[in-house]
Amino acid sequence: MRVVLDSNVLFSALISPYSPPHKIFLAWQNGRFELITCREQIEEIRRASRYPKLQRILQGHRVGTLINRLYLGNLVDKLPQDMQTHDPEDAFLLALSQAGKADILVTGDKRSGLLRMGSHRQARIVTPTIFCREILRTSD
Repeated sequence: MRVVLDSNVLFSALISPYSPPHKIFLAWQNGRFELITCREQIEEIRRASRYPKLQRILQGHRVGTLINRLYLGNLVDKLPQDMQTHDPEDAFLLALSQAGKADILVTGDKRSGLLRMGSHRQARIVTPTIFCREILRTSD
């Protein structure tokens, strides 16, 4: 199974052990699915992790380890440029799910409009809680 995780899910995994995002992170680390990412997402994580609000709650070495693991994963080089979303900063997630032939896109961002879409091409768009319950078969 090929999965795209929104950066907010990855940050939540680092911040909140025992949370659905952390369970997803552990499932990825244990090889339960293939994580699809791209340089744009890695740069977004690097940039956002430097925001003062996140710096106060994220451990820098854990962000560095995450970034290194992402580089070892399945990197998509070329993304389509014509994606339309309510939040233009999330357009790359749709492009990534399409170019990476993802089965699922996981996001916790209710404001971006991605969850309301429900799917994009072949990828179903779900929350971390739904991914845990329906795909990983774990409880919250």
